[in-house]
Amino acid sequence: MQDIFAYIRVSSDSQNEARQLKEIAKLKIPKNNVFIEKTSGKSFNRSKYNQLLKRLKNGDILYIGSIDRLGRDYSGIIKEWNRLTNEIKVIIKVLDMPLLNTDRKASSLIDKFVNDIVLLTLAFQAEQEWQNIKARQKAGIAIAKENGKHLGRPKTSYSENEIDIVKKWKHGMLSLDDAMEKLGRKKTSLYKLAGELMLVLK
Repeated sequence: MQDIFAYIRVSSDSQNEARQLKEIAKLKIPKNNVFIEKTSGKSFNRSKYNQLLKRLKNGDILYIGSIDRLGRDYSGIIKEWNRLTNEIKVIIKVLDMPLLNTDRKASSLIDKFVNDIVLLTLAFQAEQEWQNIKARQKAGIAIAKENGKHLGRPKTSYSENEIDIVKKWKHGMLSLDDAMEKLGRKKTSLYKLAGELMLVLK
């Protein structure tokens, strides 16, 4: 019997999984088949993900929001994708990139080639974005120290989602209310986060 699952991951406790849950809710997946994890994508040693792997079997369907929910490491994403599709033999459905849905039959060798390139490109972008975020954080801290700013006990890292949403809000691409909803923060908390990220986003 074919079962349907979903995997939702956010990078930290400060992030809100509501947006991903809203998309998954439309699919009417049984609640106990939805695995939610609040942890970094750097490692694949995740408790909820490992629980999911133990339940998946040949022919099951797994929904993910995007392939970077699997991880942030290029090699790790590709390795995990191959484990899911070739070893466990589940059907993966990627909500933001239906082209990668593994039940979509490639009509030709060229179609398969294009699908493989899309997967590799997105995996590359996931790791590249993470490296860029880390580099900007490091540069921002260095500048702050050069300017004699007391950093106190700063947050050690910011998720790619936090940075992306704050950047969109600062550039007028998101309203304040939308930014607050997506991050699960109140107005004062959002302003504080934006201030902390000011050097990073320059």
